[in-house]
Amino acid sequence: MTVATLLVELLTEELPPKALPRLGETFATRIAEGLKAKGLAPVDAAFRSFASPRRLAVTVAQVAAEAAAKEVTEKLMPVSVALDAEGKPTPALLKKMEAKGIAAEAVARFERRLDGKAEALFHTAMVPGAKLADVLSGVVQDAIKALPIPKVMRWGDGDATFVRPVHKLTLLHGAEVVPGRVLDLDSGRTSRGHRFMSRGDLSIATADAYEPTLLAEGKVIPNFAERRADIERQLLAEAAKQGALLNEYADLLDEVAALVEHPTVYVGEFEAEFLAVPQECLILTMRANQKYFPLFDGAGKLLNRFLIVSNMQVADPINIVAGNARVVRPRLSDARFFFEQDKKQKLEARLPRLAPVVYHNKLGSQLERVERLEALAGAIAAQLHGDVAAAKRAARLAKADLVTDMVGEFPELQGIMGRYYALADGEGEVVADAIQAHYQPRFAGDALPAGNVAAAVALADKLDALVGFFGIGMVPTGDKDPFALRRAALGVLRILMEAPLPLELPRLIDTAAAGFKPGLLTAEGFAAQLQDFMYERLKNLLRETGRDGAVIDAVLALRPARIDLVPAKLAAVEAFRALPEAEALAAANKRIVNILKKAESTPGEPDLALLQEAAEKALFRQVVEVAPLVRSHVANEDYTDALRALAGLRAAVDQFFEDVMVMAEEPLTRANRIALLAQLAGLMNQVADISRLSA
Repeated sequence: MTVATLLVELLTEELPPKALPRLGETFATRIAEGLKAKGLAPVDAAFRSFASPRRLAVTVAQVAAEAAAKEVTEKLMPVSVALDAEGKPTPALLKKMEAKGIAAEAVARFERRLDGKAEALFHTAMVPGAKLADVLSGVVQDAIKALPIPKVMRWGDGDATFVRPVHKLTLLHGAEVVPGRVLDLDSGRTSRGHRFMSRGDLSIATADAYEPTLLAEGKVIPNFAERRADIERQLLAEAAKQGALLNEYADLLDEVAALVEHPTVYVGEFEAEFLAVPQECLILTMRANQKYFPLFDGAGKLLNRFLIVSNMQVADPINIVAGNARVVRPRLSDARFFFEQDKKQKLEARLPRLAPVVYHNKLGSQLERVERLEALAGAIAAQLHGDVAAAKRAARLAKADLVTDMVGEFPELQGIMGRYYALADGEGEVVADAIQAHYQPRFAGDALPAGNVAAAVALADKLDALVGFFGIGMVPTGDKDPFALRRAALGVLRILMEAPLPLELPRLIDTAAAGFKPGLLTAEGFAAQLQDFMYERLKNLLRETGRDGAVIDAVLALRPARIDLVPAKLAAVEAFRALPEAEALAAANKRIVNILKKAESTPGEPDLALLQEAAEKALFRQVVEVAPLVRSHVANEDYTDALRALAGLRAAVDQFFEDVMVMAEEPLTRANRIALLAQLAGLMNQVADISRLSA
């Protein structure tokens, strides 16, 4: 049996850069899995993915030309149908055997065994293994179908479709070409290197020679991760040589690695006068439009130099550097023009232009939204004892930069430009900073708005969106979240919990809802639905931090209004769970909860005169003694001490359940014991639902 490395390569036109890494990994993984599924490669066979702007490829080690034969057992039919009364094959069985190519003498080797309740005939035979030449094209086709391609195209006169036109197909097993046809192309051993630096078509001698050949003769680094690492190494080395730093370059590095095959880094420069423009504008222009890497000094200030990742290596790069500088200059000039023009009109004067801008057809215009944000931010700032006037002013101006030329050209700068324009208008720094920060946190790990004014405006922005869309029934479903409400919810929760802010979530939701015009929010029960949504997001957020699921469930089961207190409650429950009394008390609490669910009426206060058994009297005394201490600890937010105090009840609780029949026949006695348990449950479950800790 011939075993060798297999190479599969599709040579294409330039592939979508942002999708390239995923395309390469999926293509390689699916082909390797397909070969393993057909027994042509061992389950632990190593494979190597290649993805460059003009190719998707994979090499898989230890691929056999033909899979080993294997024993296969299949059910034929029930014995009652297959054999007659004398045990001879029926016409039905003979017909099935003929259809499957089973020889008549094989009947004697059929196995009879139970299949469910009925006995059936089973046939076992050795089946030849798959041949690589017969199945490889299908494996490649299946891998292509599995690629995450949102839109395909057709080229030439054929019917083949792919994300980009495909020009060559290489199927090489060791040194042998595997015959096959994929995307209207016949397989061969020819590839191509760099468009300009390669010597032309490359004949690949063996599958193992693929990467070395592309590196040496094709001037292509075919592996995406290695090409990315090479670019990063060059960037960091050149930045160090310039005495500069690279900031936040990972995403751009991914994109550039998908645009070049033979990366070489050069230094470019622009006129220092452009540095008078806010550096965020220049950075975005260079990164988004030109794919340049801006350079910064140690304080994070932009320098008038940048790094170019070229797809060409030349002895004298003067033309490349000059050409790139010539291209970027008009972009920077545009940014400067937009900035200077925008400053001619104050943000306040731009507000009327928000009136015709639709926020949502059911929720009104951006100007109507601004009016809601202004009132809501002021109300939240008042709850925080912050600067109400500053919060209202920041909320009033927060969306005005949406109608500036700069944000029109670069939507990513909304908020950022609002801050610059507010400062230019003479607004205070607190107001200007809040305008920029009200979008934060924009993603997981993003910084939170700093200070009560910025936090108030950020909360107002997110709560208005959440309440508005839930109020009109536009709730996220499955993976669909067109209004980014999950992100808004996480932003609210993170601000409340991590700032932290002593605000009650239900009250915030009600305050936000009150800002909408009467009759606008028509979805029934939307406030409760929104709270459920928020607590579910909080549960997921806490689980991502590594918190124990049972502890999270115990704390969130009480739907705490103060999100800022949740971390302390989680820590307290974790400490309580480590106590030796915890398991027994959790089990007892679970039992109490079940008893209370079955209670015929709402329990009142327990009556000391109706207590009969020594165990229930003892439990009553201990509950009365410990209750003030527990309530004091909870009021002071000393949740760990509160739960430790409850641990002292364990012996009395155990004795109660051992000696006392709760569901006594006498109604008053039964009701009094249920009332005692209700009082105990209320005391035990002030921090969390302890019953959730019971297995």
